Amino acid sequence: MKTTSPTKSARLAKKIRKIRIDLKLSQNQILERLGFADELFRSNISQYERGHRVPSPPVLLAYARLADVDLAILIDDELDLPERIASATKDVGVKPSVKARRNYVLGTSLQENSDTVAESFRHFRRPV
Repeated sequence: MKTTSPTKSARLAKKIRKIRIDLKLSQNQILERLGFADELFRSNISQYERGHRVPSPPVLLAYARLADVDLAILIDDELDLPERIASATKDVGVKPSVKARRNYVLGTSLQENSDTVAESFRHFRRPV
């Protein structure tokens, strides 16, 4: 008989899958939206959704922000996700660099890290 570890969330995998399904995203698309397309693979998302792996704290935080829910709702088995996860509107314009997206996910303001902003838009500069 398989039992759940007392230190592992029994419902985390289902919550993560519900977020992706409610947002109508594929596993590859959720990687892009989370900002981890260059660091993780579709198989990682599959493992998270089946409960075979637990996402790292930055990945959990990215899921919570994408779903616009408190991180505690994801990790606390006694709390439920909202009935429907609202689809966040897609940003229009220049796609930020992976580093800029990671800074956003980790809570670092782009204004606090001007080097990241400059790096993100380096290839859009017009010749003088």
